[in-house]
Amino acid sequence: MSTQDADHLAAYKLLETAALVEFAVIESEVRETVSGDSLVTRVELQLGDEESEDVEWGAFGFIFALAVLSFHDARPRGASEMDFDEQDQFTVADLLECLRYEHGELRFSADYIRGRCVKTDVTARPDGRVRRLCAGLTD
Repeated sequence: MSTQDADHLAAYKLLETAALVEFAVIESEVRETVSGDSLVTRVELQLGDEESEDVEWGAFGFIFALAVLSFHDARPRGASEMDFDEQDQFTVADLLECLRYEHGELRFSADYIRGRCVKTDVTARPDGRVRRLCAGLTD
């Protein structure tokens, strides 16, 4: 199996996990930045309930799915256009490059990835609370 095939298989398994995780949207907000050229979205989610173990088995897949969506929507900004490829895909390696465990929380933080202005932060807490912050250009 090639490295690319292994990455695709791992990505599909993560997305499959994400599809199985029950979640609820607790709160969402969209606002313009001060400059007016970008929007910032904040979404608070709950994986399962406080008594479930959904965050333990589903957090990686759920974060990966949110990152895939952010990457897909992201566009170049400024000089990053020279690295932009419309057909490019978010990979498991990209996830691992942006993933950290800090202060008891699993955190994904992406700025620019291969010419895309992703600007996404996702934090999963042990109680199942997930926060997604994303800044994107207005059209």
